[in-house]
Amino acid sequence: MALIKTVKGLAPKWGKDCYFSETAAIVGEVMMGDECSVWFNAVVRGDVAPITMGNRVNIQDGACVHVTNTTGPVVMEDDVTVGHNATVHACTIRRGALIGMGATVLDNADIGEGAIVAAGALVLQGTKIGPHEIWGGVPAKFLKKTRPDQAESFAAHYVEYSKWYLDS
Repeated sequence: MALIKTVKGLAPKWGKDCYFSETAAIVGEVMMGDECSVWFNAVVRGDVAPITMGNRVNIQDGACVHVTNTTGPVVMEDDVTVGHNATVHACTIRRGALIGMGATVLDNADIGEGAIVAAGALVLQGTKIGPHEIWGGVPAKFLKKTRPDQAESFAAHYVEYSKWYLDS
């Protein structure tokens, strides 16, 4: 069973058919929709501001989602994928966006619908990424537009993978 921890009277809440690995940590004011997954060694830590996740959001192995009490919450809309070892901090990630493996998204960034942040990219504080754009590099810069459904398809894969674990 994952570490589910209440802090200052604020307990994580989630919808139906969610999967949390045994080594995931979900702390504080975290609200998840249906069919979300938090994988091995991932941390979702809403101890100083809220984290809100829509439906079918997946937080992959080793990723960290955290907040800042002075800059605000993390908001992830439906079908967001946060790749292995990525860091998402006090930002907004729109429907169907993909945060690549090892990427970092800093405070007050806004990642557009269906956008992709490439593996290893650093999205600086306050950066606005448009819908269906691919950004990469350090610091991240616009590279090109996505193909139709390029980012959105990842969330469906992780819903399927989570069912394997829920059924085991």
